[in-house]
Amino acid sequence: MTLPIERARTKRPVTWLTIVGVLMLPVVIGGILVAALYNPTERLGELNAAIVNNDEPVTIDDQLVPLGRQLTAGLVEGTGGDDENLTWTISNAEDAKSGLADGTYAAVITIPENFSAAATSTAPGGTPEQATIEVSTPPDSLVVDDAITAQVASTATAVLGEQLSSTYLENVFLGFTDLGTQLGTAADGAAQLADGAQQAADGAAALPDGATQLATGATGIADGATQLGSGLDEIAGGTSASADGASQLAGGLRDAAAKVNNQELVGAAQQSATNASDAASKTLGVAMAAGELAQSLGALVAQCVPPTPGSTFCADLAAAAGSAGVVATDAGAAAKAAGTASGYAQPTADGIAQLTTGTSAGLTEAAGKTDELAAGLTQLADGTAQSADGARALGDGATQLGSGADQLATGAGTLATGVQSLADGTDELATGLRTASTSVPSYTESEAQSLASVVADPVEADGTGSSLFGASAIPLLATLALWFGGLATFVVLQAVSRRALTSRAPSALLALRGFAPAAALGALQGVLVAGVVQIAASYDLGEWLVFASICLAAGVAFAAVNQGLVAVFGGAGRWISALVGVLAVATGVVSTVPGPIADIAALMPTTPAYNGMVSALTSTSGVGAAFVGLVIWAVLAFGATTIAVARRRTTSVRALLRAAPTGA
Repeated sequence: MTLPIERARTKRPVTWLTIVGVLMLPVVIGGILVAALYNPTERLGELNAAIVNNDEPVTIDDQLVPLGRQLTAGLVEGTGGDDENLTWTISNAEDAKSGLADGTYAAVITIPENFSAAATSTAPGGTPEQATIEVSTPPDSLVVDDAITAQVASTATAVLGEQLSSTYLENVFLGFTDLGTQLGTAADGAAQLADGAQQAADGAAALPDGATQLATGATGIADGATQLGSGLDEIAGGTSASADGASQLAGGLRDAAAKVNNQELVGAAQQSATNASDAASKTLGVAMAAGELAQSLGALVAQCVPPTPGSTFCADLAAAAGSAGVVATDAGAAAKAAGTASGYAQPTADGIAQLTTGTSAGLTEAAGKTDELAAGLTQLADGTAQSADGARALGDGATQLGSGADQLATGAGTLATGVQSLADGTDELATGLRTASTSVPSYTESEAQSLASVVADPVEADGTGSSLFGASAIPLLATLALWFGGLATFVVLQAVSRRALTSRAPSALLALRGFAPAAALGALQGVLVAGVVQIAASYDLGEWLVFASICLAAGVAFAAVNQGLVAVFGGAGRWISALVGVLAVATGVVSTVPGPIADIAALMPTTPAYNGMVSALTSTSGVGAAFVGLVIWAVLAFGATTIAVARRRTTSVRALLRAAPTGA
């Protein structure tokens, strides 16, 4: 059955089969494109890939770390169902190379030997190194295969890297806690050190005063020892004089014994008694002075503090005190002997005076006692002289002690200043460590794990789809199907009626006669393409109805535009239409097309249809603008067709003669 529609480039009639073919062309194109390209990630299992694991595991803290195996397991397991992951084959280098060459594998992922070592190089003591894997694809791989393989490998390595980063960061955060605790301990120790240093500073500050007092006391000891030496010299002189007197007394007694009946003997005895009494008095004075000296030296010994470690000053002072005590004891004995001698001398003198006939034995005994007294006094004089020498040595030592004590006072002042600075610095250190301890964050193990997982993957994209082409895939494919459907319509149908020259109908009506069947076909094509899309994507009814209306309007508008292109440019119009379809593909796949091409694409009739379909499926504004744009293009195209029809209705005589039959 034929239809009253003109066929392009031939006078053969158009049949219903032709109409069905034109009608189904965009449906077939759209169905094939949608079935083949829509959401390819759901059929990743049809893509075969190989894994070559050359990794050598490492040992950390006596634990084996096979990160190559973990990555292999992550690739094989994937993140979803079996149809959302590639079909992986664990292979070796030779098999992977041959499989890549003969098309068995669409990609090969090679894990190098140092993968585990590099991935764990952030451990303490290691040199940080980035772990890498190699992704190989055949040179004749399909357009999207490389992107899919790279995406899967990138996702697996990202997940493994996130796990490693999370573990590393967890250790870092727990290290913060340990650091804060250790800083707190250090702060406590520094505080204790500061307290001890302050006590030392206080003690050192008191040390100069004590050293000054020691110097003053040592100077006093030196003066007293000098005076003691002088007094002992006088005592030694007096004792020597007493010894001489005792010797003279002994001589007198012996003379008296010889001249016992002589008056001279009486006088001599009387003089001897007097001398003995004087000697006893002087010797008693020496004993008292020596006793006082011994007591003074004993008091100094009780107060003596060695000026420096290893000094013999206090021992020398104690020895001098002992010598003074011995002198006092010897002087007392001498005084006692002198008193005894005096007691003997006076009765002797009295006896001589009363008895002119006394015995010489008593005088001889008195002379012997007096000789003993003289010997004792001589020893006392020698001891006193030695005590004087010791007292002078004591004075020299005390003078040196005073000088050392002055130096000690000066050094103690410097020490006090230094120790105070140490105490202040240590206190500042304790404060700083305490501040640092409170400033360092502290985490429990669960908090560290949670924080590490967030820091290792701080940003997550929510709302991203799994479709490779995104939400624009369906609108792009539908637009292309309808556009090429409109082109196919006017590959079959005549854009401008052949009867335009002879017809009496208006040019607009003639243009409408060519546009009406094409518009009907375009509208049906739009509805059918929308139906195929709904079968594949299952949109909400409301979204689909808006999408279907855009498809219907686009089918009608594309029919008008393709009619106008063919009507105005003839066969070149079909070439221009094909170019428009190519530009629509080029600018609809990626946003990085050159600016001039993008500007041209924005002016094409496919742009409002594409934008309207995207708005319909994403529930955004732009549907109204799309309808307006399609109407404008349809009106402009129909106007161009009407003008082309009008031009076809005028011709020249030459053209008529060329068209007339020959031999008439």
